[in-house]
Amino acid sequence: MSSKFKPESISLGITDRCCQGNTGCEWDGTLRNVRTEPIFTQKVYDATLVNLQALSTVNNVRFTPNLGRNARIIRILDIRCRRFFNPENINDPRNLVVDPDTVLSGGQFVKDGKGRPVEVVGPDGFKSEKIIFADTSECDEEGRGTPVFGTQRVRIRGNVIIEIDAVVQTSSSRRRTVTLSANVPITPVELTNFFELCIPSVFETAFFPRFAEFCNILCETRLATNSISRDIDIDPETGEVRIDLIIAICIACEKKIIVPVQLCVLSTGFPELSPEISPVCTTFPSLFPRQIDENSDNDPPCHRPRPRLSLEAEEDNDDIYNYDKFDEDK
Repeated sequence: MSSKFKPESISLGITDRCCQGNTGCEWDGTLRNVRTEPIFTQKVYDATLVNLQALSTVNNVRFTPNLGRNARIIRILDIRCRRFFNPENINDPRNLVVDPDTVLSGGQFVKDGKGRPVEVVGPDGFKSEKIIFADTSECDEEGRGTPVFGTQRVRIRGNVIIEIDAVVQTSSSRRRTVTLSANVPITPVELTNFFELCIPSVFETAFFPRFAEFCNILCETRLATNSISRDIDIDPETGEVRIDLIIAICIACEKKIIVPVQLCVLSTGFPELSPEISPVCTTFPSLFPRQIDENSDNDPPCHRPRPRLSLEAEEDNDDIYNYDKFDEDK
């Protein structure tokens, strides 16, 4: 390594423990650079939001670290709860997950002939949408949507991480603040709710409507009886801490009817990120193609091939189909 190289001179541009994102979208505030762009996307036709909650009581939960001999907790400053997730294994049974299961009435999920619902890719990049079919002819005559009813069962399983900030008095009567933590499995819970959604016509479109549902989960916790003396047990010899808790599982589930659409949106141009400067390469390839059409001001015109009707028409040299003759006449 060269003696001129100084590791401390390298700057990564990180000045804080948190960060902000960079989308690459910039706009000068004027409407001169605004143009129309077509996008093929998914439209929400109808949606409903359901909030669910469940309680789970856990007893004799072991917390770490040990507090030491003859230590005692004299005050609880804060109790936090968050879901457990192992990024090394998405199938870890300890991951706190919500598993929704929905049955429809008045409509049905399209199946593949083997009894499995047909699933299509949603905006999250996963196959998270199911295709719905229902007889919508009656409401189509009135120009309105057709209602479908559903029963949803939500199953919750996994672990939560609980952290407790406590003021501890040691055997020498000194006080210090300690954060106790535990990875706590919750009792599997199943909740049921009902909903109604409106679907568009299945006969006046190239696409059947899709059904999408997704949930998010939070947890809140407290001491079982809100009493330090009753809910917290500390071994006087080892300082091992065991606590009784009540955990509230808070769930928000949203169900949507999705239809594919093409939209014409106003755009200020394509995002352009500022690349990191390289000391070797002077040019780099483009990641996205340029838009070249009649509405693009700075792009070369696109010469489209002339349409060809049929071989018979070309062989007859009919003036109607002879484009070279047509150009000469003009």
